[in-house]
Amino acid sequence: MKKSTRILARFYVGIMLLLMYAPILVLMIFSFTEAKVIGSWTGFSWDLYPDLFKNKEIVTAVINTVVVALSSAAVSTILGTAGAIGIHYSGKRMKSALEGVSQIPIMNAEIVTALSLTILFVYFGVQFNFITLLIGHVVLTLPFVVLSINPKLQQMDPNVYEAALDLGSKPSQALRKIVLPEIMPGIFSGFLLSVTLSLDDYIITAFTRDTSFTTLSTYVYGVTSKKGTLPPTLRALTTIIFVFALLLLVLVNIRKGRSKGEGGKR
Repeated sequence: MKKSTRILARFYVGIMLLLMYAPILVLMIFSFTEAKVIGSWTGFSWDLYPDLFKNKEIVTAVINTVVVALSSAAVSTILGTAGAIGIHYSGKRMKSALEGVSQIPIMNAEIVTALSLTILFVYFGVQFNFITLLIGHVVLTLPFVVLSINPKLQQMDPNVYEAALDLGSKPSQALRKIVLPEIMPGIFSGFLLSVTLSLDDYIITAFTRDTSFTTLSTYVYGVTSKKGTLPPTLRALTTIIFVFALLLLVLVNIRKGRSKGEGGKR
């Protein structure tokens, strides 16, 4: 019975992984051919990759996307860290209320957030530019930073912080030397999550950007809506992004494994 259950579970996991990664693998395979339509193989070729970097529109869109993602992630991480610490050290009633309020944007539909921001900017006569786009991405990613840091704060021994204060440390010193090192894994996870959410966002970007500012998501939508098909060079870009994300995931897991090993030795 156990053996059959194990086989069924592995089969189910295999089907799920196949459904998740098969479309990406198809794009990766056809990134090595110049065929304009996926499904027709015109021979092995690397030409899509140099063509990708020659396309100024794609290069500009990628740079803009990375700049927005890193900027919004940095702002969200700073504000989210301060917010999570403030929530953690609040009173019981205030803490539960603030935790509930901080989770509303996560449950809320993204289109509602985008429309709300657009109406707010229009009402106050704010011209859409990089700042409005940055605000939109910070609103999107900030709650996830708080969500990533909260568990680390709950796992932390509160007596260590109190001991630092009793030994003469100022609250700012205890925060910098005791609290922040303890919650650093949560801060790092929140930053990476913010970058990921910002990179592939389309709805908030489309509603809060200046029309002359193109990100990767808006560029792909614009090109596919006009031509009706995915441009061949974007298959190469998809492969590069997937490989980069995979390498980053491997490096993070290696780092976690080493830190656990060092912790076990101690």
